[in-house]
Amino acid sequence: MASTCIQIIEGNPHLRSLLSWHLQQAGYRVNQSADIMRAKETFQTVQPNLVIMETELSDGNGLELCQWLQQRGRPLIMILSAKSGEPDVVAGLQAGADDYLKKPFGMQEFLARVEALTRRNRKITAPVSLTYGDLNIDLVQRRVRFKEQFIDLTPQEFSLIYVLTQAEGSPLSRADLLRRAWPDAIDNPRTVDTHVLSLRKKIEVDPRQPSVIQTVRNVGYRLNIERLDSHSGPQPVSVGAVNAINAVG
Repeated sequence: MASTCIQIIEGNPHLRSLLSWHLQQAGYRVNQSADIMRAKETFQTVQPNLVIMETELSDGNGLELCQWLQQRGRPLIMILSAKSGEPDVVAGLQAGADDYLKKPFGMQEFLARVEALTRRNRKITAPVSLTYGDLNIDLVQRRVRFKEQFIDLTPQEFSLIYVLTQAEGSPLSRADLLRRAWPDAIDNPRTVDTHVLSLRKKIEVDPRQPSVIQTVRNVGYRLNIERLDSHSGPQPVSVGAVNAINAVG
């Protein structure tokens, strides 16, 4: 259970917080989203094992989001909905949901269903690491090894370097990095510069002339995959499914 990451997509802030608290008390790691836009950003960063979602969201159709999730990561999906008619349940399951829980519901039943889903799918407990040349990212322990040396990173720095690797060498703007690395943060995009500078001091041979995390003029930053690839090549080394990261914003 310790490596199980759950994303809650729920427009009601009170219910969202309540579910998150109970799941955390049960030992799960939880990320929250209030609408479809934030949900997609968080999903791409976190790659959760289980998505618990409402279908009636402020900025779109939850069933369409359910289909979108299935196309990109195939996580387990539990739908929470006040719509209790048989056609609604069927529509949710056909959209890709693995379970459909009608509101209102008891917390014990909710937690039992979550446990049953996570127990049913063995892939959710598999640890994962990613390797790009000299850079190794342990998604379970949230540790980074560069040139065989473990690097002491803050949670923000870890999320930042993970997002840069996911872009596979493409440049990302400061605003994109801010949204993807710390989706729940409200901050100045220039804060990204501070974290990049700190990260460079830890992994660059010469931080004044960075070769790993490059500045792309008028755009933002990119991870120099070619530089990392110079010896071993960018190859994901998977000990399981890539879905164990918990983004910290």
